[in-house]
Amino acid sequence: MKKWVSLMLATVMTASLLAGCGGKDNDSSASGKDAGTSTEDNGVTKFSISLRTLNFGHVEKSPDINADKWVKKLEELTNTDMDIRLVPHSEYDQKMAQMFATGDIPDVVQGQGGVTGKEMAGSVEAGVFMPLDDLLQKYGQNLLQKIPKEAWNRMTYEGKIYGIPEWLGNPSRRATWIRKDLLDKAGLPVPKTIDDFMEVLRAFKKMGVENPYMGRQDFKYADTVFGAYDVFPYLSQFEEVDGQVQPKFFDADNMMKALSTYKTMYDEGLINKEFATINPTTFKNTILSGKAGIWSMNANELLQWQTQLQDTVPDAKLEVIPSPTGPDGKGGYYLYGDVNRSYFINAKYEHPEKIIQFLDWMVSDEAEKFFTFGVEGETYTMDGDKINYKQPTDSKAVDEERYRQSFLWLVQDTTYNKGSLSLTEDGRKLMGVFDNILANEGRDGFEFDPRLEALKKNPDITPLSDTPPPVLVTHMVKMVYGQEPIENWPKVIEEWKSKGGNAVLKEANERYQKKEGIFLPRK
Repeated sequence: MKKWVSLMLATVMTASLLAGCGGKDNDSSASGKDAGTSTEDNGVTKFSISLRTLNFGHVEKSPDINADKWVKKLEELTNTDMDIRLVPHSEYDQKMAQMFATGDIPDVVQGQGGVTGKEMAGSVEAGVFMPLDDLLQKYGQNLLQKIPKEAWNRMTYEGKIYGIPEWLGNPSRRATWIRKDLLDKAGLPVPKTIDDFMEVLRAFKKMGVENPYMGRQDFKYADTVFGAYDVFPYLSQFEEVDGQVQPKFFDADNMMKALSTYKTMYDEGLINKEFATINPTTFKNTILSGKAGIWSMNANELLQWQTQLQDTVPDAKLEVIPSPTGPDGKGGYYLYGDVNRSYFINAKYEHPEKIIQFLDWMVSDEAEKFFTFGVEGETYTMDGDKINYKQPTDSKAVDEERYRQSFLWLVQDTTYNKGSLSLTEDGRKLMGVFDNILANEGRDGFEFDPRLEALKKNPDITPLSDTPPPVLVTHMVKMVYGQEPIENWPKVIEEWKSKGGNAVLKEANERYQKKEGIFLPRK
């Protein structure tokens, strides 16, 4: 434990000085008193919990999330008093490192996946959080019954469950979005191949669309072409070639074709010249101002973005289309893991059974009705067994609905909100997108969990779930900007190997041969 704490303190000291996470009392430890304790006044369970802001407008604009009306109603329904400590979306890794290093760890910590993710900083292995098997058997039967086995597997370390997962029933979540009104105006069919895709972008350019394809920093949510060529340089994107496991970006021919396509887009003005510095907020605001033609985003957000876009462009029509295909006739985005987010209980917390009961309630019918529709008499009415719920149409209200349905609902299948979508024709159409389009596309690969030790030691060569490693991003951007020959990609692979990649390959293949801590491709 001492070694782990020392390592975390060193990590924080090398980073820039960061402000503390928001909460009811930033200077206090868990639960507002000694770390790991809990209080129960009049049967009310008090606990602190860290939650990433996730770039949700309603959350990041809130002057005090703990005073939010939906938080208060949730506390009323569950007989709890939460101290929510917000972790800024853009500083998540740094803030998590700071939290573990200082020891100011909330009673419940939200992770971004399994037990060994980068953000957890070895805390599960170090004994910071408690195993939950016995507690789940006694207090979490609904959780055990509702959550799929695959998700529980992601929360298991050395044979014991350490976290409660927010799971994903359909791992194909990201999608290709298009301004269908612009496509109709161009008189072109839905693009099927990369060549078709480029033809549509050129037509949009001629029509005066400022960003025919909307780019973004690190190619995040701007990686459509890499999917077509099956060369995602991400954490779960290893493949077997001639009996050996290697990253998919080792496929130099297809990677160079993908980069050449992006360079053509850059040279012809089909992607913003400043795409390499476009942050998530600018990305979304540009799209919602009507200045983009095609982009990538999670399909479950389609209706909310449609409503917000029409505040600016009343005749705009968004549609999810099959992602353009590459040489193998396939395409799509990387498949998400079975766990989207997860919740860990501080080993020092006195009443962990209360947290299990709180999270067990999340998968109840009462919880589903509350998070989906809100409060009877305020946001919906009942006509016998029929729910009368009018979905919001103005941008602010849409943001608030999304916050209630996605941010506050901690444990659920986050594929889409079936209750809300089933009420309208557009909603039912969106469910069809998941079942008939996304279910038939997407790229997966071998994923190592626990993460490869060699990757932990070499951050410059380490990818994230949807972001290339820094050493690759640097070359990728330079190649698209014309500052480095794309033909140099084989040299980039050798650079990756020389900076620790050879150790990654050795460890990956040893694990692969032993079939230890490895998840096989689902598609």
